[in-house]
Amino acid sequence: MESAVRFFQQGGLFMVPIALILLIGLAIVLERMIYLQVARRRNRRLFESGLWPLLQKGEFQKASKAARESGVEVGEMVAAGLARFRNSQSRSDVEYAMEEGLMEVLPRFEKRTPYLATLANVATLLGLLGTIMGLISAFTAVADADPADKASMLSDSISVAMNTTAFGLMSAIPLLLAHAYLQTRTNEMIDSLEMAGVKLLNLISETQAGSTARSEG
Repeated sequence: MESAVRFFQQGGLFMVPIALILLIGLAIVLERMIYLQVARRRNRRLFESGLWPLLQKGEFQKASKAARESGVEVGEMVAAGLARFRNSQSRSDVEYAMEEGLMEVLPRFEKRTPYLATLANVATLLGLLGTIMGLISAFTAVADADPADKASMLSDSISVAMNTTAFGLMSAIPLLLAHAYLQTRTNEMIDSLEMAGVKLLNLISETQAGSTARSEG
């Protein structure tokens, strides 16, 4: 702990904004992880236990009502598709409606995640800037020093100045890793919604084919 405190103190003023950026980034990571986990659970439960059984029974009106009232992303997408299905029997029209519904809910999954890459870059740049400012101060300080002491003073000053670069990288690397992880989880959520949409489209096509066969029979 003492070494960490000394490391932070020796880094200078630029350590403070880097630390703030790290804290903001970690807060975003925590909030996004919780949101995506809860959203994944709610969407799966709604579709598998609520909507899909109704759709398989052909109770599209009940399914549409449950989807509209759910407030869950997959429900909003399915509701958009079923609303179009009532007015148009075309599979492509229903597909376009669900794609539009997916585009409306997509920003909820991606919200604030792109900030992590920006914060990581800013932390790295602040670390480099702190090092450069530290080196400038170091060379200025030793300019008028005794020649015998210049080497030791300069090496000590450079060592301290490099602390900001090290801390900037220590902050940026986990933020970039968290950004990649959240992007992967977001893509998984989008894929699951698209799969739900495909299941609905196939079910609608089967229902239409069955109705056509019965009418011809």
